[in-house]
Amino acid sequence: MRKEFVIKRIDASPDGAPYVIVSLTSAKDFQDGNKNSSQFDPSKMMDPSKMGDMVKDLNKMLSGMGGIMSRGTSLKLDMHEYKEMNLSVGDKVYLDLTKDENLGV
Repeated sequence: MRKEFVIKRIDASPDGAPYVIVSLTSAKDFQDGNKNSSQFDPSKMMDPSKMGDMVKDLNKMLSGMGGIMSRGTSLKLDMHEYKEMNLSVGDKVYLDLTKDENLGV
């Protein structure tokens, strides 16, 4: 199975070790987030009919601010892997998932 993600953030290791934490969000969630950003237009902020949507979006935005501890997919890459791949925030990446068929080894 192949899953598509967008790099949301890249953090240095908290203990100073030579690795980085790459936080990913699904490409679908990333695209949905870009579409909903127009709801924060100042001309729409005070519209009572939009207040419920605005609160939902605010909750979504705040839940994503937890850094490494937030829900989502995170990868720990050593510095060699990170530099070799030349990753940056906003890059589209793919994860290939396969099941090990040698269960009784």
